[in-house]
Formats: sequence, structure tokens, C-alpha cells
Amino acid sequence: MQLHVSPSLRHVTVFPGKGVREFIKVRIGSRWVSYRMLFYSLLFFTFLLRFIFVFSTVDTIDGDLSKCSTIGCLGKRIGPSILGRMESNVPEVIYQILDEAIGEEEVEPKSDIPQTLQDFMADIKQTTPDAKAFALKLRQMVLLLEQRTRKAKIQEYLYRHVASSSIPKHLHCLALKLANEHSNNAAARLQLPSANLVPTLVDNSYFHFVLASDNVLAASVVAKSLIKNALHPRKFVLHVITDRKTYAPMQAWFSLHPLAPAVIEVKALHQFDWLSKGKVPVLEAMEKDQRVRSKFRGGSSAIVAKNNTEKPQVIAAKLQALNDDIVIQTDLSALWDIDMNGKVNGAVETCRGEDSFVMSKRFKSYLNFSHPLIANNFDPNECAWAYGMNIFDLEAWRKTNITLTYYHWLEQNLKSDLSLWQLGTLPPGLIAFHGQVHVIDPFWHMLGLGYQDNTTLSDAETAGVIHFNGRAKPWLDIAFPQLRPLWAKYIDFSDKFIKGCHIRRPIMMDDKIKCLYMTTK
Repeated sequence: MQLHVSPSLRHVTVFPGKGVREFIKVRIGSRWVSYRMLFYSLLFFTFLLRFIFVFSTVDTIDGDLSKCSTIGCLGKRIGPSILGRMESNVPEVIYQILDEAIGEEEVEPKSDIPQTLQDFMADIKQTTPDAKAFALKLRQMVLLLEQRTRKAKIQEYLYRHVASSSIPKHLHCLALKLANEHSNNAAARLQLPSANLVPTLVDNSYFHFVLASDNVLAASVVAKSLIKNALHPRKFVLHVITDRKTYAPMQAWFSLHPLAPAVIEVKALHQFDWLSKGKVPVLEAMEKDQRVRSKFRGGSSAIVAKNNTEKPQVIAAKLQALNDDIVIQTDLSALWDIDMNGKVNGAVETCRGEDSFVMSKRFKSYLNFSHPLIANNFDPNECAWAYGMNIFDLEAWRKTNITLTYYHWLEQNLKSDLSLWQLGTLPPGLIAFHGQVHVIDPFWHMLGLGYQDNTTLSDAETAGVIHFNGRAKPWLDIAFPQLRPLWAKYIDFSDKFIKGCHIRRPIMMDDKIKCLYMTTK
């Protein structure tokens, strides 16, 4: 037998003798034991004693073995140590306390909760609590920090909502300058379209698009991107519908910035002779919808104040923002080749997609299924769809009662104290068009560019229509910088009205780097 010990003394190797039979034995009691067996036994106990020493030392340092005075006690302490240390060193009581449901009394802030990690450690060293007290103190601190983080995140979303719902100074300036131009310049008051093109407004051989907007700059981007990407722009008719106060600025803009050969019509709601209470209930429904919005929007912070459980992202989705936030990146005449299968509304579904936040919307995301009127008529898991880019078959629409259905449910919501759905135009739309939606390819409507910045520029460029739905509107400073150029490239920043209102091209990070490099060089 040969014994080899490594220089580091960490490895011991035993080889049997070559050709030599190990017959030497030692008598122990009534049995004969070979030297080889005796050596292996001594080697095993040597290593065992090493582990016993290490575990005993650790436990002694922790104070756990100070009460042990017998070998039995030592075994009881070392046994679980050897077998259980690899699983967990955390007492079970800590898991139990941290896993308990959060009670209402814990939501209220308390003055004795440590505010920082430093305060927490100082408190622990001073009081030397047991495991249960330690877990309770840790739970209180984590809950406090979680509440503060949630509150800060919701406040961020609320401030972004206020920014996106308000009229920025430069947009207000643009509307005022155009209104002044409308009053003083006959060229800004042209009939749109010209008299010879009026027949095209009802000609079904043309491609008709409707844009409802009170934002002149945003409407100009939609119109320009639509016409610029059209294969046959002379066959495009764009009907721009606005409100009374925005009519003059809107007419002035499109009078001074024609998009020939396309046909542009600008009209205000009050100019539609059929829009009267005596003929159809649309006007009354719109007025009621405005009352609902004004009543609820005045308390946007109420959405935040009354909600202590939902995630900040969910609350953010309930805060509505201004629209007119799409950009067309392809020719839309191909939409007329889609077979609607007798349906009225062609739309992109929002319950399937890679983005788990934007593309995870179902009826239960918008409608209140705790109310019996909703629960008895709709399926909470039915897939929702999006406004922003929709195809409407008007002939199919005339065969339905969609308008009356919309009016009816708006009335029911008023009677229910606005408790049937969240604020916005989409929830009643989901109801009115229920069963009348034809799903179209997501290529025609890419959503979420105003919600989060995880959408890359390359991904957005592959979509036919992109939608900046959310708070980060492209005309605001809070817009996501990598996506804003997709919108800004359709603005002529040398235009006198644009320059006069200090509407500037967004500066990309690469431009800043180049500028700094040139300056320092």
C-alpha cells in the first residue's frame, strides 16, 4: 500500500501495493482487522472531527452551544446543523409573519417605523429582538417603503396626465396666431374644398378618411403623413371635423398649407345641419358625454385618492389624455381590400401581443362587472379593441341600431352615477359595437407609444400606423425621445407659424454628442 499526500495537504491518495498481498492484520477484541481497514477508519474519523470542530465553533460564536454540557446535547445541535444548513437558516416564524395578508391597520403610517436602513439597523442593535419581533419590524418597514414608492409612482403618472391633458403654451400660441391670420387674411379663409371638388366629398370611388381633432399641429401631422405615404393621393379625401373654437385656426392652417392633389374638407360640428336633437339623439348623447367627462375629469386626482390596491400602471391607464396622436407610415388604400364579413367596425384587438401591458386589455379592463347591468350582458374575458385607427362600413352601420345603443348605455351610466365603466370614449364604444367588430391585422395599428419607452425605433418603423396613446404625447416634452422623430419628421420647422411659436425640432442624443464633440475639439 502506498500513501501520497499533496504539497498543500488537501489531498490524500491511497494505492494498494503492486503485487504484494496485504496480509498483516491487527487483532481487536475477537476480530482481526487489516492495517488497510484500520487506516481508512482513522482517516474517516479525522475528517469527521474536522467538521465537528467547524460547526461547534460557529454555533459557539452564535451562543447556541453555551447551554450544552453533554455529548448528547452536542449531537442534537450538530445533527440539524449538518443536515439543515443547506436548506435555510431563516426561522419559520419570519416566513409566517412576512407572508401574512396586509391588514387595514397596517396601511396607516406609524411614527415608530424606521425610515431608513440605517435607522432599522440602529433599532435592531439597541433592542436585540427575537426572530418574531425582527420580522414584524422588517415587515412594517418594507410596507412603508412600498407605500411611498407606489405613491411617488402614481404622482408621476398624475403629473404626466395633467401635462398631456393640458394645452401646451406653444400649441395655444399656434391656435391664436392662426385665428388672427383667419381674421386678417382672406387666403386663410378659403372654402375647403374648392367648389369644383365638392362632389368628391360624397363620391364612393374615392378613399374617404375622417379625422376628429381640436389640435391643429397634431391634425397637420396626421394629414401630412396620410397624404405623403399614399400611392394615389389624388384619390384621397380627408374630412377634418373640429369644434367651434378650433374651426378658424384649423381652416386657416389647411388653407395656407394645402395637400394637393388630395382633397381636404374642414368642418365644425355646429355646421352639420343633420346634427340636431329633433332628428337624431347624437347631439344629446355627445352633450351628456361631455358632462360626464367634465364632471369626472375635474377630479382626476380622485382616481388616485380612492384607489389603494391597484398597481400604478393600472391607475395610469384610467387617466385619459388628448387624442389625435397617430402617424401614418404606409399607403392606407389597401384597407379597402379587407373583407369586413358584414361587420361594422374593423379594429385591432388589444388582448394579444408581445407587450403584456398594452396588449392585455379585455372587457373587464374597462367595464365594471360588479354592476349587474354589465355582468348580465357581457363577458369579462372578451377581447377588447382599440380606437385610433378604425375602418367603418357605413352601409352595414345603417342596418344596425349602434347609435341608439350607444345613447341608451350612456343614459344608463348617468343613472348609475357613472359606475358602469371607466372614463373615456372606448368603454361605451365596446358596448355599442359589441358583436359588430371585425379584427384586422396589428400592422394597421401599433399601440402603446405613449405609455412606455420599451418600444424601439426599428419596431415602430415596421408598423403601418403608430399610435402614441398614453400620456407621453409626441408634442410634449415628456415624449419618449427615441420615438418622437417618427412624429416630428412631418412638421416643417421652418414654417413661420411654427417658428413664431417656438416649436422646435427635438434634439436627439446623438446630435448633442456631436455638438459637444465639435465644441471641445
